[in-house]
Amino acid sequence: MQVTTFGVIGAGQMGGGIAQVAAASGLNVILHDIADEFVAKGMKVITANLQRSVDKGKLSTDEMEAILGRIRTVTDLAAMKDADIVVEAASEKEDIKFNIFTQLDSICPPHTILASNTSSIPIGRIAARTSRPDKVIGMHFMNPVPVMKLVEVIRALPTSDETYQVTVDLAVKMGKVPAQASDYPGFIANRILLPMINEAIFCLYQGVGDRESIDKVMEYGMNHPMGPLALADLIGLDTCLAILTTLHQGLGDPKYRPCPLLRQYVEAGWLGRKSGRGFYTYAPKA
Repeated sequence: MQVTTFGVIGAGQMGGGIAQVAAASGLNVILHDIADEFVAKGMKVITANLQRSVDKGKLSTDEMEAILGRIRTVTDLAAMKDADIVVEAASEKEDIKFNIFTQLDSICPPHTILASNTSSIPIGRIAARTSRPDKVIGMHFMNPVPVMKLVEVIRALPTSDETYQVTVDLAVKMGKVPAQASDYPGFIANRILLPMINEAIFCLYQGVGDRESIDKVMEYGMNHPMGPLALADLIGLDTCLAILTTLHQGLGDPKYRPCPLLRQYVEAGWLGRKSGRGFYTYAPKA
């Protein structure tokens, strides 16, 4: 199967990044969100990212314009009828994802692959909401998408070999390194990453160290590019809580219990960079 048109559901941080790398690889992209203001904001971020590459001499102005010209923005989900593969990058909430996949299943032609960028929800549960479970797969990009090379490719039990191979080939075409993960809550990346972040939050909660010291230990002692608390702010504390809740409920192991401090921050609206405050405080974006 040849993929020429790539659909993306959600023009936020993840969806916009996925749309950018897909268009940069030569694919025609349909970028969807529920309102004009959201797709406009997504395109503004994509344009700014590409302009930085132009300013650094990594991209020509003509190449930038060509990439932008391959992205079509829509607010009507019915536009996905033209896509060969659709990647959903909506909020990390089961009911939202289930509803999107049910709609896509009725809109898209039989050959279309339906992929989810979910960071923790089992793909089999999503596939069960469609009449094409063999064409449902996980395609989990890392944040920030234009920079990070990894894509986790997650097969549900009914995912066909063809669907898996098309998805892997597509990840490579987009300049990514695919890694296969089995369909368990959190897959590989977040099964390892989120307990580390959660333990760092417990260290803060229990007074083992202050936020700067905790992050310094992991940055300079473990050679991590960013400390776990700063990384949690980048991911979004609400997303971290959603992933940990999925791990805790799905695996039934108390080691995945979200730290009460994380839950408290989310309930207070301190979600990290996107809200201006998390474990650190951030200046409003211009």
